[in-house]
Amino acid sequence: MDRRDFIRNTTILSGGLAIAGNSVMGNGGILSPEAAPWFGKSMRWAQVAFVDNDPATCDPDFWLSYFKSIHADGALLSAGGVTAFYPTEVPLHHRSEFLGDKDLLGYLVKGCRKMNMTICLRTDPHAARQNVYDAHPDWIAVTADGKKRRHWANPDLWVTCALGPYNFEFMTEVNKEIMTKFEPEGIFSNRWNGSGVCYCEHCVKNFKAFSGGQEIPKNGVTTMDASGRRIVGKEELTPAEAALVLKYREWYVERLKELWFLWDAGVRKIKSTSRFIPNGFPDRKLTGQLSDIFFVDRQGRTGVIPPWNNGRGAKELRAGGMAMKPLIGIFSVGLEDSPRWKDSVNTEAEIKVWAANGIANGMLPCFVKFGATPIDKRWMPGVKTIYEGCFRSERYLRNTAPIARVAMVISERAAGGDYGAKPWQQDNPSHVNGMYHNLVEGHMPFEMINTTVLDAEHLKPFKLLILANTVALSDTQCDQLRKFVEAGGSLLATFESSLYDENGKQRADFGLADVFGVSYDKGVEGPMQNSYLSLRSDPVSKKFHPVLEGLEDAVKIINGIYRVKIAPVANSFPSPVTLIPTYPDLPMEDVYTRIPPTDTREVYLREVGKGRVAYIPWDIDRSFWQYMALDHGKLLNNTIRWALNEEPVVTVKAPGLIETTAWRQKQSMTVHLVNLTNPMMMKGPFRELIPVTAEVSIKIPEKAKVTGVHLLLSQKKPVYTIKNGNVLLTVPQISDHEIIALDLA
Repeated sequence: MDRRDFIRNTTILSGGLAIAGNSVMGNGGILSPEAAPWFGKSMRWAQVAFVDNDPATCDPDFWLSYFKSIHADGALLSAGGVTAFYPTEVPLHHRSEFLGDKDLLGYLVKGCRKMNMTICLRTDPHAARQNVYDAHPDWIAVTADGKKRRHWANPDLWVTCALGPYNFEFMTEVNKEIMTKFEPEGIFSNRWNGSGVCYCEHCVKNFKAFSGGQEIPKNGVTTMDASGRRIVGKEELTPAEAALVLKYREWYVERLKELWFLWDAGVRKIKSTSRFIPNGFPDRKLTGQLSDIFFVDRQGRTGVIPPWNNGRGAKELRAGGMAMKPLIGIFSVGLEDSPRWKDSVNTEAEIKVWAANGIANGMLPCFVKFGATPIDKRWMPGVKTIYEGCFRSERYLRNTAPIARVAMVISERAAGGDYGAKPWQQDNPSHVNGMYHNLVEGHMPFEMINTTVLDAEHLKPFKLLILANTVALSDTQCDQLRKFVEAGGSLLATFESSLYDENGKQRADFGLADVFGVSYDKGVEGPMQNSYLSLRSDPVSKKFHPVLEGLEDAVKIINGIYRVKIAPVANSFPSPVTLIPTYPDLPMEDVYTRIPPTDTREVYLREVGKGRVAYIPWDIDRSFWQYMALDHGKLLNNTIRWALNEEPVVTVKAPGLIETTAWRQKQSMTVHLVNLTNPMMMKGPFRELIPVTAEVSIKIPEKAKVTGVHLLLSQKKPVYTIKNGNVLLTVPQISDHEIIALDLA
């Protein structure tokens, strides 16, 4: 079946299955007479990224011995592209100058085969040497001002055009040679999708044909400066410029799909069970639909990226079409910050917690070492510990489905950043970051769901959907969410959620106004300097609403920065949280409110059948991310739990910060606890691991009987009790990662 036909004829079902013609896709890919069992076979991967002089200096037997010692059963090895690490016969394909009469790649492939390891080979087509430029200058990327692009990190090299003959012709021949010589299970291509917008003759010609004669845009698209830093030209665009940018993005995705189909077909022609595996694709839904297996390349964190960001990559891919197909999480043993120190070694604590977060979120570990001649080997014992734990726990890591009743709704459109030029439309990712972090702090198992798959079947596992300023929703998507609530589901939404259609055009009112129970009152207020929220008990019962748990003695807490003006449709909402408007913050003598307490609600709560709806008109999630105010965190966490309106799958009581995930396997259930408690949590790397103790309650799945409870990584036998359908236990020590396994009958 042609890949285009496959996508057209694919129906996604629940539990990570999909019907494609007469085949069924599951955890191991397409299960048919031509099945590729390797998809779901290998659980622990090792990547060695060779450098040009490795053939003269590295010891391949050292790596084969290490692979065996850590129980690695999958290998990702560098093959060709910028440099070939085998005796290539493709003209212009640069053979390592240090290879001599050796075949470094061939030796390692043979050794890995003897250990029954799955083998994927890595290519990198993003740069070429002078001989390629001399023979085919049209293969080289061109800047907006018409200049051929020198490589930003190595000026001896040239940057290639990803969408022209270099990839479509030259790299196609390289792939063919690699497949013929080594017959790997897959070819994984790094930096295959370009290095910013290219204005070469081929791109200009092809885009004109696609767009009806238009030129490639120069404003509103991502390019790179001389140092390799990504930049976006001109943020404010005219309607015509914005339309051209959308047309370019459409062409870019279609061109990459064409390349993906070409390379995948070529790979399968030589070995039918093999696959082409791209390193990244601009559309997460298509990534999931087109992939049978995927390498998630989030090697480490930089700046103030929190350690939960690794596992987030898995959630985002499952949110669309990936479902439960295998995700391999590549993590670096080096420091992944700018400037790039590729020969560095990170702390063992940082490596462990980053890898643990990926594993806990359903990824299979894959360490990457740049350079096959290691000097600093401090990383090796820590990685061995991670892999030994995964090896012992293998049957409990073959997940069939996440157990989560909460899902964050994410949109491809909002993935890039801002959604308009207004001040409150800036820094849109902080809404999602704040909500994500709050769910992690609240120990809530959760997933993500893409706006493109909001049908009843995909939403079936969930009780609560969260719109963290999910601004762009089509009428159809709004109707799908409306039906979810009507069927007994719950919804929590913030700020301008549903105020725009799928094309980014503002509506006169929220698309979900009837669900929220409020209308848009033509405006956004802010920045609200020195504004507060009044917290009130019920005037009749004198009791505080559940969303104010832990805040009963606060009286007032800080507000956010921007709030949407709202006109309630009815006056039947409770009023636990109301607005205290802005008042001066200087001089100190004038810092007092002039306005009596208002009745303007800042949290709208309503019961809708068996479901609940919470709408927060201000930027609580973004403000929480920016200021990390505990009061915001409590209010948001309480509102999430009120809206969920059922006992969480897992309840964790522990000091510090623990991320919690829950999974089903064929005959078991697991709960992962990742200890993020650390002063370096928001600015790595971790210096050390700080153990914590946790009291855990786990809801037993319906119609299941618990026959055993295990602490897989510490290998300790826990004392547990079963009460009211829950397993109760204490985990005495969590350093970086613990897995609680429940055997089920």
